[in-house]
Amino acid sequence: MIDNKNMILAIVLSIAILVGFQVYFDATRPPPPEQSLGAGQNLPGSPVGGAQTPSLPGTAAGNTAAPMIPGTVAATVQGSTRADILARNNRVKINTPRLHGSIALTGGRVDDLTLADYREKQDPESPEIILLSPKGAVGGYYAQFGWVGAQGINVPGQETVWAANRKSLSPDQPVTLSWDNGAGLLFKRTFDIDNNYMFTVTQTVENKSASAAAMNPYGLVSRRGTPETTGFYILHEGLLGVSEQTLSEIDYDDLKDQGQIKQTATGGWIGITDKYWLTALIPDQKQKTETRYLHRAQGLIDTYQVDFLGPQVSVPAGGSVSSVSHFFAGAKEVKLLDAYEEQIGVGQFDLAIDFGWFYFLTKPLFYALLWINDLVLNLGVAILLLTVGIKAVLFPLANKSYVSMSKMKKLAPKMTAMRERYGDDKMKLNQAMMELYKKEKVNPASGCLPILIQIPVFFALYKVLFVTIEMRHAPFFGWIQDLSAPDPTTIFNLFGLIPFTPPDFLMIGVWPLIMGISMFQQQKLNPQPTDPVQAKIFMFLPIIFTFLLARFPAGLVIYWAWNNTLSMAQQWVIMRRMGISGKDALK
Repeated sequence: MIDNKNMILAIVLSIAILVGFQVYFDATRPPPPEQSLGAGQNLPGSPVGGAQTPSLPGTAAGNTAAPMIPGTVAATVQGSTRADILARNNRVKINTPRLHGSIALTGGRVDDLTLADYREKQDPESPEIILLSPKGAVGGYYAQFGWVGAQGINVPGQETVWAANRKSLSPDQPVTLSWDNGAGLLFKRTFDIDNNYMFTVTQTVENKSASAAAMNPYGLVSRRGTPETTGFYILHEGLLGVSEQTLSEIDYDDLKDQGQIKQTATGGWIGITDKYWLTALIPDQKQKTETRYLHRAQGLIDTYQVDFLGPQVSVPAGGSVSSVSHFFAGAKEVKLLDAYEEQIGVGQFDLAIDFGWFYFLTKPLFYALLWINDLVLNLGVAILLLTVGIKAVLFPLANKSYVSMSKMKKLAPKMTAMRERYGDDKMKLNQAMMELYKKEKVNPASGCLPILIQIPVFFALYKVLFVTIEMRHAPFFGWIQDLSAPDPTTIFNLFGLIPFTPPDFLMIGVWPLIMGISMFQQQKLNPQPTDPVQAKIFMFLPIIFTFLLARFPAGLVIYWAWNNTLSMAQQWVIMRRMGISGKDALK
């Protein structure tokens, strides 16, 4: 019926926001620029039209078998833990204010990084977050740089042992690795690092031979094994990059199906992202490079790789050539990513954070949240205050919706009498209702547009709270000591009084209950469905949402409950102003 449109619309849109919004856009998203290579197609490095294209390590020219991904092995060596591998190889230590780790001299790989500012648990003594791990270890994850040489040129490979000019890399002490191929070419690889998470990698070739040498610079990030993801549709975790000012987001499962995706662009970046952490390759922003997203299965292990291949350069006899690229490995902090856009000229680097389709709203809301947090020093309180501010800005729209709902609520007794009078004669009932609306000057659809306009704003805030790292391990008050984790309490053990840990689906804490109650009370303020069956179904929605949101981050549940409470207060005031008593409002 017409008098239910506002309520039905609000509920449907709320459900769509929670569980279906991103699914729709994933389904309608255009396919990546290039599909996987099919049978009979050429891998990079295989002959095409009589020409020989340079190939990255592991994709040798003319090799029709599935190419070995650089740096991976068929199986992890038994007993080779991460610590064993790190202790076994000669290494250059990495010691910065925000990163700890090392560079392997065998292969010259950046394959050992932990984040000094982030711990696995809230306990400051818990281990640092491990981001990168060496080749051969479970979950191997590393960055590698090098050259692809023309036929007959001996370039450094994965097992090349480099010599280092110092034992430690720090922001004020770059490290240069060197290797002589014994045929007149001296290769140097210089790592420089800032006070945060950005490496500058300068690769130099000095030619002491009598003839020129042609080669292409490359960089890659390889990840062994499919990592565990949060599994939420509103968050992308997997491979991603920006090419020609267009963001590509590729899920692990999608890349398994496609095998390989290639792009060619000037500038841009390419990487692998988790919810909070990122590795990204940033080639020379003024040169045209070929980039790839690559998947290969080795036994039961899936391996993923992103890489770039720079344009070919010629190193003249007696001369030298250098290639500069960057490598980011760290936490996805918005302000830091924005700063790198200016410092090294990489465009749209902030898109590494999944701000979603409402980017133009989400990012400003995030900065507003940070600004408030700097004032109150509590992110939970900042969420509450920001929600109040948004409510104030959207008050004219919300007021129009609530006035419309209040008018409908005021007509409820007359509409009930009409339903009793006309019974099952739907035609006469609808005609009588339309005459009533016309007489009372009520438009039952007038509240729909304001609701539609408000939805993107609150979805953008919802997105901010879900994806930003500032929520991680941020305390609120009382038992909520991590806004990014679910409420740890549950009604099914009397909030900890009974020594029993229920299964996850029964972990219904205090804040989810508050949210469910607020949703129920708000629903009572809205015009009730004319259909008794619909009315009963809607009565169960608060219960469904309580279970649905119980395992969501506590910060999101607190926001949802607070938003419901503010909406109820606003709606209550409007109803009282229009002459609807508190008792009638809850009928």
